[in-house]
Amino acid sequence: MSVQDTIRTQVTTHPVVLYMKGTPQFPQCGFSATVAEILKRCGVADYYSVNVLADEEVRQGIKDYANWPTIPQLYVNGEFVGGCDIVREMYSSGELQKLLTPPAA
Repeated sequence: MSVQDTIRTQVTTHPVVLYMKGTPQFPQCGFSATVAEILKRCGVADYYSVNVLADEEVRQGIKDYANWPTIPQLYVNGEFVGGCDIVREMYSSGELQKLLTPPAA
């Protein structure tokens, strides 16, 4: 399985995926810490996170996958949402909360 296949599987089998430097409990960069905190404020406690510092192949692969040069990268329902600045803007406007709230059944 290629790194692209691994990433595709991760983003499509988990509702919320964050590729970050470090872990949600111990972020290794300020941008990753910001996105993890925003997810927490949105009530998303249970999400799949990938520490790109643990795997150089994934670290480069995720940049290629989204054609996005920076980390963190947030995916919701298999779709690339964005990096720290985009997530912060979406949180400020309330857009992110709508995206993360499952539709009422």
